[in-house]
Amino acid sequence: MTAWTAGRAAVVVLGGVAALALGGPAIAAADPPNCTAADMAGVATGVSAATSTYLFTHPDVNEFFTNLKGQPKDQVRDKARQYLDENPQVKADLQEIRQPLGDFRERCK
Repeated sequence: MTAWTAGRAAVVVLGGVAALALGGPAIAAADPPNCTAADMAGVATGVSAATSTYLFTHPDVNEFFTNLKGQPKDQVRDKARQYLDENPQVKADLQEIRQPLGDFRERCK
């Protein structure tokens, strides 16, 4: 398993959250502090690193997400949702890892 593969799995897990956050409205001067593009990149980097670590330390989860590679997006979404529903601890762990992105989006609307 390469770091590249784990990174792709992390992208699947994150479900495009970072892309949605970056695709939002431009940051105005009146925004709260720490809401710059650099701040967003830093938060996303931390989430990505934490997701990679989680996947490497949970080989069964890593294998599941890795095996989604090449499947149609709608199938990936449905299979990931089903897997996470069937594995509530994994779901909770990944939600906790992604929480800083949600916090950033909420703070920097």
